[in-house]
Amino acid sequence: MKLNRYIESTLLKPTVTEREIEGLIQDAQEHQFIGVCVPPFWVKKVKRELQEEDIQVVTVIGFPFGYEATETKVAEAKIAIQAGADELDMVWSQTALHSGMSWPKIEIAQLAKVCHEQERILKVIIETAYLSPAQIREACLICQDAGADFVKTSTGYAPCGARVEDVALMRQVLPSTLGIKASGGIKTLEQALALIQAGADRLGTSSGTALMEAWRKENP
Repeated sequence: MKLNRYIESTLLKPTVTEREIEGLIQDAQEHQFIGVCVPPFWVKKVKRELQEEDIQVVTVIGFPFGYEATETKVAEAKIAIQAGADELDMVWSQTALHSGMSWPKIEIAQLAKVCHEQERILKVIIETAYLSPAQIREACLICQDAGADFVKTSTGYAPCGARVEDVALMRQVLPSTLGIKASGGIKTLEQALALIQAGADRLGTSSGTALMEAWRKENP
């Protein structure tokens, strides 16, 4: 297993600096991570620096609460794609879901259309911390029916992030053609490997370098 090809090195805190972005780029180049996830503001710079690398440039849409109108998310997506984003991690309309509305499926379908017309990947953040197991199942089916490419656990802003039991449940529900991105609070190699074993195809983490160092100690 190549752990680096599971890792999306993530930098989404409010106080991101250019120096930190440059460090993220260097780490991604050194370890050849599958991707880097950065705020939309930094997409153009990161794409320019990584365009010769097999590293996906990922950014977020409707982050972190998904409150925005769908039209706003569509506009955000188009701008991010124009700037060079390869993959978009969208926070779905949690407020619509918890109000019992069917709008989340409509919203995802609209974003999927924008992404797929430009051959980009759409990941949908369902924020599992706020969902019961039954709601996680429902969320996965909504994402599948609406055309998402991945279902993602968390933004990192909820009370908890990726949990092994949630990823395992998502993998039971979703077909193998739909990816799962585990994110939020992934700090140790033990966590990372447990999530992969449970069914995660990607790991969104700010601890990518530390995970690789731990991995190499165990796999010299």
